[in-house]
Amino acid sequence: MEWSFELADEAATVRLGEDIAAALRRGDAVLLDGDLGAGKSTLARGIVRAIADDDALEVPSPTFTLVQTYETARLTVSHFDLYRLEDPEELDELGLEDALDGGAVLVEWPQKGGDRMPGAAIRIGLSIAAGSNLRQARITVPESAASRFSRSFAARAFLARNGWGNATRRHLQGDASARAYERVGEPRRRALLMNAPRQPDGPVVPRYGKPYSQVARLAEDVRAFVAIGWTLFESGFSAPALYGIDLDAGFLLLEDLGEDKVVDAAGPIAERYGVAVDCLAALHRRQWPRRVSLPDGSGYEVPPYDAAAMTIEVELLIDWYAPHRHGRRLDAAAEEEFRALWRAAFVRLVAAEDSWVLRDYHSPNLIWLETRVGVGRIGIIDFQDTVVGPAAYDVASLLQDARVTVPDDLEAALLDRYAAARAKAGDFDETAFRAAYAIMAAQRATKVLGIFARLDKRDGKPAYLAHMPRVARYLAKSLRHPVLQPLAVWYDTHLPEIASGDL
Repeated sequence: MEWSFELADEAATVRLGEDIAAALRRGDAVLLDGDLGAGKSTLARGIVRAIADDDALEVPSPTFTLVQTYETARLTVSHFDLYRLEDPEELDELGLEDALDGGAVLVEWPQKGGDRMPGAAIRIGLSIAAGSNLRQARITVPESAASRFSRSFAARAFLARNGWGNATRRHLQGDASARAYERVGEPRRRALLMNAPRQPDGPVVPRYGKPYSQVARLAEDVRAFVAIGWTLFESGFSAPALYGIDLDAGFLLLEDLGEDKVVDAAGPIAERYGVAVDCLAALHRRQWPRRVSLPDGSGYEVPPYDAAAMTIEVELLIDWYAPHRHGRRLDAAAEEEFRALWRAAFVRLVAAEDSWVLRDYHSPNLIWLETRVGVGRIGIIDFQDTVVGPAAYDVASLLQDARVTVPDDLEAALLDRYAAARAKAGDFDETAFRAAYAIMAAQRATKVLGIFARLDKRDGKPAYLAHMPRVARYLAKSLRHPVLQPLAVWYDTHLPEIASGDL
């Protein structure tokens, strides 16, 4: 695939470097071709600084050293200048192949490398337009990388349509989600770019006759984020304001709420967790619509968190965790008993209070906004999978945080705080709530153990395995509630390391 760009000045060349940087991955080779003064070093400098997220980073031309390597949090980049290369075989000594194995490479004067240059490379030809100071860039990308680069260039066009065409772009470290985020900025303003193309359904799950995302009620495009986020924002909660929307392409330009979290190196910050609980109490006092209007005039139906959705989620434990831990699936009778016991537990939720369930209300997705007041001090940034279901789910998601240990005494105090706030505001069945809290906490922990095993096995993200012992301890604690006694026996019989909370 090929693109052509006119670069009016050095700033335009740097912006193109940022767009290229956003698309680069480990193993990519970028070959920069052009005469002296065509802008190769300027473009390479823009790419490296964008990846390093450091506009002041020294990026000298490696004319004499031949190669300069930059190890960054996101990606290792090796910058080669082959102008002084006398023999392509010297590339073996310079470590080109090793550099490609460990990161991305930028190569100026690639013709000096002869047939040692990677065949499936990103090729950028730079030239000065005749009779002007304009530079032209022609970019040719192999098919394997075409979608990445096309998406990045489309993101720049989206920013331009919304008045942010000259903004800098900086990658933000993601989580387990398929969405990507960037911080975009100009001298006196900044925002977040969400890059979330529609995710096609996966294979049909035979037990349900539908793909997993449909059964679990997961959002497949940005329509849900816009619908829920705008409604929360208009209702006084601190969801990000929307600066730009492209529902079809899956680009959103969002208010940047910052990076001040509700946790620090020591764990939960009690004051901030208290306000986060108050925010949930305020949210659960409201009656939320089941259908929300979108800017294009269409409507979005908030799906129910039904028994099928809850069941397919807990099945992640037997589908992914059990093979991960024990090297094999459980026997069919044990698996069927597991499903039956959970279905019986979900029947007990009929008495539970329903509300919008934001589903990912926990420390990674909560921002502390010191200058705001009341529950507005909690910025909420992840809610696209919102469903209508037991209000207790989000309370459990916060107070049994999978990524940070919430001490037992703090969990108990915050549960009391939530219950007191709800009782003060009106009719509230605390006994039913606490039973629902135990069920939903156990359901979430069960699901998360399966998700973390899946992230390791399927997605190559083993870092999440470190959180498993914490999640198992939460699950063991929830299973002690009388309402879950039959399930506690099942876990003790078939997955005793979970029942003991000792992975």
